[in-house]
Amino acid sequence: MSANMNATYSRAYSPTYHSSVLLVSRVMMAAVFLVFGIRKIMAVTGNVGYFTKLGLPMPEILIYLVILVEVGGAILLIIGWRTRLVAWILAGFVVLASLAAHRYWEMDAAQYVPQMTNFLKNLAIVGGLLSLATMGPGRYSVDKS
Repeated sequence: MSANMNATYSRAYSPTYHSSVLLVSRVMMAAVFLVFGIRKIMAVTGNVGYFTKLGLPMPEILIYLVILVEVGGAILLIIGWRTRLVAWILAGFVVLASLAAHRYWEMDAAQYVPQMTNFLKNLAIVGGLLSLATMGPGRYSVDKS
């Protein structure tokens, strides 16, 4: 291996570089949950109606559980506390939310592609969360792992 390639390889796999990428990854994924959680706080009644339309059980209670998972999970991802567990919980949450709200296979032609797009984007988020669950938060976190 040439000296230049060896330097590039060493930098790419250094703990500092690795931890920096994990920090950016955590913050970027948390942004989705934080923004949508805050939007739910600002429109609880409308979201209860939407949950009711989707046929979800106990929408008046479920909305607060969803807000807790989204906002709480986002904050925990950002600070990097219990990151592996939080990533697993959020991954499960996204799978359930996708199956409840983005059932593109049941949609009419006008909604098929937009709902399929949202469903597949959610699968990408799950993939990122599973990576965090596997890799951990990195050094720039409360967990420091």
